[in-house]
Amino acid sequence: MLNEVSMETTITNLNPTVVVAAIFFGFIILEMVLGRFFQPKGERRDALLETIGSTLLLGVTVPAITFASAALLGHFLPQWKDSLAGIPWIAGFALFLLLDDMTQYWWHRLAHRVPWLYDLHRAHHSAKYMSIRIVYRNNSFYYLLMPGIWLSGMLIYMGLAHVYFVYLIIKLSVIFGAHSSVPWDAKLYKIKALQPLMWLVERTISTPATHSAHHGLNADDGVTNYKGNFGNLLFFWDVLFGTAKITRRRPTEYGIENIRPASWQQELFWPLVRKPARRKKPAAPTTEASS
Repeated sequence: MLNEVSMETTITNLNPTVVVAAIFFGFIILEMVLGRFFQPKGERRDALLETIGSTLLLGVTVPAITFASAALLGHFLPQWKDSLAGIPWIAGFALFLLLDDMTQYWWHRLAHRVPWLYDLHRAHHSAKYMSIRIVYRNNSFYYLLMPGIWLSGMLIYMGLAHVYFVYLIIKLSVIFGAHSSVPWDAKLYKIKALQPLMWLVERTISTPATHSAHHGLNADDGVTNYKGNFGNLLFFWDVLFGTAKITRRRPTEYGIENIRPASWQQELFWPLVRKPARRKKPAAPTTEASS
């Protein structure tokens, strides 16, 4: 009983923002040390997409949704306040898996099926590389409309903030690792004693191998699966709903296949901005070429 109270106090006192930021910057430092953060295929537009997109999400969109969901429930359903506070911790965690992670799987899957939704998501895939840099690279309306963030706000209002803190740290750690240019799973696959464990891991959570396949450029390369591998925390949703592809290999190229060009402003702020990308002028012919 004493241990449970102690654990509860520790969880309640956690500052998830600090912990998540520490993990995030830990991946940045790791990529920098290994020379994988400043991508050779990155351009100025990529830096703008990643900096502005991340700032808007973390500084505006998520706080606004958390506040709005609490305000709406407080107005229309005040009796729901802390109504789930007494349920077992594991039950609360399961609710976040279902109402946040599974709904995000379906939202992500839908975004790759519906053209106007893909316009909200394409910024995340237009990068020609995998890196911690692209984790929050998305149109803000994509997150603003994401059901899981609103449902998480609802669960927090209903008394599960202490569960959400731990859930968020676990989920974002997996997502950061899955997007990172440092493939933490690669060497583990080569250890024979870990084969049974890695078979289970890659069917349970997103790994660099399974998620990089989702970002691949060429559908015919034998690895890429941009019409699948949608899972965020749990890759299990892909296994369960038939969209999984596991090869343990990584695509040689990343990006969006056969897509019309768009400016970084359009990728970040569509449908408010519909500015097309400027086409690069062809290089002037040299004296030798024109002779």
